Amino acid sequence: MNSYRLRALGTALGFAADTVLADPARWHPVAGFGVCASALEQVLHPDAGPPGDTVTHSATRTRLRGAAFTVVLVGGAAAAAGAAEILTARRPTLRVAVTAVTVWSCLGGTSLLRVAERHAVLLERGDVPASRELLPWLCGRDPSALDAGDLARAVVESVAENTSDAAVATLFWAAVAGPAGAAAHRAANTLDAMVGHRSSRYVDFGWASARLDDVLGWPAARLAAVLTAVLAPAVGGQPRDALSTWRRDARAHPSPNAGVIEAACAGALGIQLGGRTPYPYGVEMRPRLGRGPAPRPDDVRRAIRLMRSTQFATAAGAVAAQALVGTAAARVSRRGQVRRRSARR
Repeated sequence: MNSYRLRALGTALGFAADTVLADPARWHPVAGFGVCASALEQVLHPDAGPPGDTVTHSATRTRLRGAAFTVVLVGGAAAAAGAAEILTARRPTLRVAVTAVTVWSCLGGTSLLRVAERHAVLLERGDVPASRELLPWLCGRDPSALDAGDLARAVVESVAENTSDAAVATLFWAAVAGPAGAAAHRAANTLDAMVGHRSSRYVDFGWASARLDDVLGWPAARLAAVLTAVLAPAVGGQPRDALSTWRRDARAHPSPNAGVIEAACAGALGIQLGGRTPYPYGVEMRPRLGRGPAPRPDDVRRAIRLMRSTQFATAAGAVAAQALVGTAAARVSRRGQVRRRSARR
């Protein structure tokens, strides 16, 4: 079995593990990565100072330190995963295990949807305080400023964006570049969540992490949006509505990737996302995505079903693509062997 087929099997096993087990409660590799990132941040960026105190060259130095921070951590994660795959090249079982464990640790789709389902139950009961308390598990908004409708919107937007980031992108990069690709994306996305904010502390230091996350997330966001449109009928939507909302509204969003998948999701569900979005560091006015009513608790459940379908479709495509490439590579190899044997005769 060649390397592509081994990757396909490992990807399938990793996705199955995430579906059944979700994220491990303890000793999660991403949590360990976060601890390392926090320690390095304290070395490179111990104090950003109050707003307005920095000058242009100081901001430049801060960006350079942030770039070094990103290169060391993302490069280190990718190198570790790539080395593990190379070192197990002659041991197929271990090589499959490396891919499976890497994909499992990088995926977060099942945990995301389970938290979203808890929100749906709470919002259906009208338990706004409990939903506010749970919201930090999904996103970094200020929950104290949100009512039931705002919470429903926050959950739908987070489910859409994080399906792209925590599931589709991992599977996409696993298919393209194996464990190293999956690890690189998860590292960049984790750093973006940690330091890629527009707050005074991170606006410069987190710039490189945020931009790298945008680059690595770009193809996955569009793949997720296409699949969301195709699967819209599963939740009573129309593919054309998802595609038209994507084309019309996504470009106004401040994120080149979140806007794409959130717009597609809004169109597929027939709802409107965006609007006033409070964060601990201030309030952002997000552009309106879609032309329907504001999300309700039942729309949260519809978003969960839609995004779960998108995750499964991506996994099937990633595994199939790797298997097909493996089959094609095997055929080319056999033809080369036949030609070499013929030449010897």
